[in-house]
Amino acid sequence: MPDAHTPQVDVAIIGAGTAGLSAYRAVLQHTSSVRLIEAGVYGTTCARVGCMPSKLLIAAADAAHGIADAGRFGIRAQAAVVDGAAVMARVRSERDRFAGLVVEAVESWPQEHRLHGRARFVDPQTLEIDGPAGRSRLRAGRIVIATGSRPALVPGWQEKLGDRLLVSDDVFSWHDLPGSVAVVGAGLIGLELAQALHRLGVRVHLYGRGGLLGPLSSPGLRPLAQQVLSGELPMNTDTVAIDVAREGDEVIVRSTLSGGASHEARFDWLLCTVGRRPNLDGLQLGNSGLALGASGVPAFDRRTAQAGSSPVFIAGDAAQDRPLLHEAADEGRIAGDNAGRFPDVRVHPRRAPLAVVFSDPQMMIAGASHAELVAAGTSFETGTVSFGDQGRSRVAGRNRGALEVYGERDTGRFLGAEMLGPAAEHIGSLLAWSVQRGDTVQQMLDCPFYHPVIEEGVRTALRDLRRALRMGPRPVPNCLDCGPGG
Repeated sequence: MPDAHTPQVDVAIIGAGTAGLSAYRAVLQHTSSVRLIEAGVYGTTCARVGCMPSKLLIAAADAAHGIADAGRFGIRAQAAVVDGAAVMARVRSERDRFAGLVVEAVESWPQEHRLHGRARFVDPQTLEIDGPAGRSRLRAGRIVIATGSRPALVPGWQEKLGDRLLVSDDVFSWHDLPGSVAVVGAGLIGLELAQALHRLGVRVHLYGRGGLLGPLSSPGLRPLAQQVLSGELPMNTDTVAIDVAREGDEVIVRSTLSGGASHEARFDWLLCTVGRRPNLDGLQLGNSGLALGASGVPAFDRRTAQAGSSPVFIAGDAAQDRPLLHEAADEGRIAGDNAGRFPDVRVHPRRAPLAVVFSDPQMMIAGASHAELVAAGTSFETGTVSFGDQGRSRVAGRNRGALEVYGERDTGRFLGAEMLGPAAEHIGSLLAWSVQRGDTVQQMLDCPFYHPVIEEGVRTALRDLRRALRMGPRPVPNCLDCGPGG
């Protein structure tokens, strides 16, 4: 029997990040009996330690690189002098502005809707909250889990390296740039930060496994990304083992490569970017009655955000589905809407997948990736274009990379794309729209392409795809030597 003295609400939302805030707004369309519970400071991962501060650092790096690269245009510029303290002051100032806007929005909401404290399950519909005024309980008809994620660490490294071990969150609190950093983890976060720090004059070495660099899965694009980016940024992405040690204030990194060769280097810091883990371990989910997967995440339907048939919903990075801001916002909206209208749970269509890496050249995947199409057994063809000789890209001195586009053999429907190249952040959005609409390759080619723009390369790739769809299967393209751009 529930305690008669325990406050009750229709919906409780655990976590006030991107997903939690989106869920709160959606819940209000159905009920005002809601509590938003947050253990830390308000302000999303994106605003505080993710998308925005990393792009501030990249913007500074791009400015420095532009000066260093001016000679190709016949412009003689003195070498850039990077004021690390000034760079980081701007990063922190603008970061605080972005985060402050989120805080202002949340604090403008009714005070009775907000609870500060750490929540955990007592039973499927009762939460215990450790807050500033002590411990309390709350019963909720429905619960949304939107607790986000945190950087993962390699076991044992914290004990070996102490305060010389960093995660990405730490970077944006720096007051100056360091002299040297080892970056371990060659995914999206590691690649972006490693290249930005390198361009700002920090001695950087990037370590990864399996030859992976960023999210690209195409057998044509992966070696091209290695070739292009390793020409600027020191890296080993085929390590099979890494051992670390500390001597005084130095970090020693000993890596073994797939061929058996070894590499040793010393740095001021080690930045660990091996992924993120969901913030679920403090929720005592064993008391929730939910079925948990192998990773500890409740089994849920991504179209409804509902965990089984329970009144519990999960959204954002806590769900470990697509850990991107726009996906977290969508998931929060779905979870909040269904929590608010429960038991009238409705299926919500999901947007076409889209992921971008803000390296230089940029990377993107729109719609289905090459690996996803292969894994699903989809019958598809590939069209390619190289940006090496694409008109506008060459004019701007950004002529590196290639684009692959994928189409379904029987229907001619556009399925997705992978890209390494200029303006991938914009091209990715355009192609994701076509995936979501269900466009055919011919319908896309019927659309206008201005001249001279980088998007003309998309048209070239689509024309190549149309030819492949008409001619039938052909060898997998090698994007180290793709056809010319248009």
